[in-house]
Amino acid sequence: MSQEELKAAARRLFVPNYAPAAIVLERGSGCRVWDGAGREYLDFGAGISVNSLGHCNAGVTAAVTEQAAALNHTSNLYYNRPSIALAEKLLGACFAERVFFCNSGSEANEAAIKLARKFSSLHHADHKREIVTFSGAFHGRTLAALAATANPAYQEGFGPLPGGFVSCAFNDFAAAEKIIGAKTCAVLVEPVQGESGIHPAAPGFLGHLRKLCDRFDALLMVDEIQCGLGRTGNLFAHQWPDNGAGGVTPDVMTLAKALGGGLPIGAMLATARAAEALQPGSHGSTFGGNPVACAAAGAVFDQINDDALLAKVRRQGAALAEFLRDAGRRQGLFAEVRGRGLMLGAQLTAARAGHAADLMECCRRHGVLTLTAGKDVLRLLPPLSLGDAELEEGMSRIARAAEDFAREVAAE
Repeated sequence: MSQEELKAAARRLFVPNYAPAAIVLERGSGCRVWDGAGREYLDFGAGISVNSLGHCNAGVTAAVTEQAAALNHTSNLYYNRPSIALAEKLLGACFAERVFFCNSGSEANEAAIKLARKFSSLHHADHKREIVTFSGAFHGRTLAALAATANPAYQEGFGPLPGGFVSCAFNDFAAAEKIIGAKTCAVLVEPVQGESGIHPAAPGFLGHLRKLCDRFDALLMVDEIQCGLGRTGNLFAHQWPDNGAGGVTPDVMTLAKALGGGLPIGAMLATARAAEALQPGSHGSTFGGNPVACAAAGAVFDQINDDALLAKVRRQGAALAEFLRDAGRRQGLFAEVRGRGLMLGAQLTAARAGHAADLMECCRRHGVLTLTAGKDVLRLLPPLSLGDAELEEGMSRIARAAEDFAREVAAE
């Protein structure tokens, strides 16, 4: 089929819950992808933070090929070697002592929510079942994760949603102290909020939540599905020292996106004390711990858990953020640039509010795939494997796109 025939078939066949760009991507290598017409793009969205090592990474491809030729699936009725190896790597690099594997970020957060409720049912009275989440959060599309997200735009039409979630203003120390209390069984927070516009936790805020959770014997659960695994320049975003002295130690962490390097996999990691709540029969996932996905994730983790790569992410992130600020000043485009490492959001000025999708389209026309976060923020999540020359090339293309965008908005 031609490109136009493929797009027409997609519009005819798929449930219309997405609105993709009118291109069909055919192949990728590193930070570059090509559409069916042969046009090349720099992928500065990384599949929404999934392809953190770029497309068709050699190490990941080799691991997948080898494992697919040996054993594809076992179910949770049996052990398999890649899932055990991956568990050892993840647990050896963080606070956690147990891991549950699943297929996506939403599933990882569902597991965390169930763990929190089950843990509280075993240790506390019936009134202690509330989970505190935050304004601007995004925790997934399943019903419980959607209830935790507390954004009417995502929730509309899907009620009644599961109860027991209480929303608190993000980065509001006083509000957190008022809301977290005797009824709280867990607090679920993103160290850097992604979908609402790239909002990092304020210095000391995660540490404040840790103290409140300790005071009321509640679990602190960090959602690092988008911001984890090197994205901010630390292996995990909760480890940044300004979150609290030496970083913050949560009870539960959720991962997905970058973990599989393009293959679907999620993980919920927990302390042994918290994990004991989920005994046989209490939770499961047919495909969780799939050997091919775990082999891919093991290869991804080996490459990301590297001090030199993380230092490069911090350096490149600082350069990209400064470029965006400078471009914003020259074109009068951006009121603020937020984020950490290679997780950045550029907030449009009030005069250009609502036009983030138009700027994203300008970037695409100039050969850079970017993202938005709402209607007012251009979101950049380049692969962590990005080369310096590719970064310079991407910034040059974005600069030309910004010039076109400024002219188009001015003409309107």
